[in-house]
Amino acid sequence: MKYYAGIDVGGTKVAIGIFGEDKTLLGKRKFPSDPELSGEEFFQHTVSVLKDLLEELSLPLSGLSGVGVGLPCMVRYPQGEVVICAMLPALNGFGVKACLEGLLPGVQVEVDNDAHCAALAESRHGAGIGRPHMLYCPVSTGLSSGIIIDGRLFRGSNGFAGESGHTVLTPGKGIPCGCGNQGCVQSYSSGGMIVRHIREWIAQGETTLMTQLAGSPEKIDARHLEMAARAGDAMALRALDQMALYLGVWVFNLYMTLNIDCFVFGGGLVNMGDLLFGRVRKVFDSYRHTDEKVNFLFAQCGQDAGILGALELLF
Repeated sequence: MKYYAGIDVGGTKVAIGIFGEDKTLLGKRKFPSDPELSGEEFFQHTVSVLKDLLEELSLPLSGLSGVGVGLPCMVRYPQGEVVICAMLPALNGFGVKACLEGLLPGVQVEVDNDAHCAALAESRHGAGIGRPHMLYCPVSTGLSSGIIIDGRLFRGSNGFAGESGHTVLTPGKGIPCGCGNQGCVQSYSSGGMIVRHIREWIAQGETTLMTQLAGSPEKIDARHLEMAARAGDAMALRALDQMALYLGVWVFNLYMTLNIDCFVFGGGLVNMGDLLFGRVRKVFDSYRHTDEKVNFLFAQCGQDAGILGALELLF
């Protein structure tokens, strides 16, 4: 019997799933990410947990045929090297694939970024089934995209394709982003960045229910934004409109560049539903002057999307 591991590395946690030959999930394990560990220490620990999980499932290590890893980083493919990892900076420049191949001799190893993995999961198991062209767009702390063309993941020349959240809309203007630029889409509209705009507005003397809900401006996050917006708070609605404007332009630009008619949105902000994405759709449609149908869908793979997508790197 052969089996495979899908490993989803996040900024706060790591999830490992063991799958059978038919891609049935046999078992999974989660543990906290430790940003203090070096790259080698991080993946030594990950492999230790993987081996514990195999033992718990009574599966010998000799049957492990492949390991796929999704990372919250820019990844050089096919080398499996981290270029930049804002969430886990200790991994910057680290050769994840080479490390795992050394720790697991004879096991196939594939490494890519998490948006690419989730795009594979949604294309083969979720909202994108049956659609040859699809864009997976996670809208959460950050923004990015995974591009499916003719049923295959498009990675570009070095594996960086899809880092569209860092496309620049207002050069040299706006809040600086972790990408090193000002004016990128993410800096105006991601869950992690919109709260910085809100805090600036509060510092200028504007009032909002969000401060009361969070306890202080520093504690405001997307949950407080949603609650305040649903209560009709003017600043929260202003923030939503700003997010929708830049998200709508972002999606429109992707559509005009790639002419892909299926957008699958994932990430934490999809929980806002029509409150946010209804606004995004209106902005998108305001720029589009053709009649072709364009689908806005929500991801369907749920919490297992990361490990399932990491698995799909092997196939």
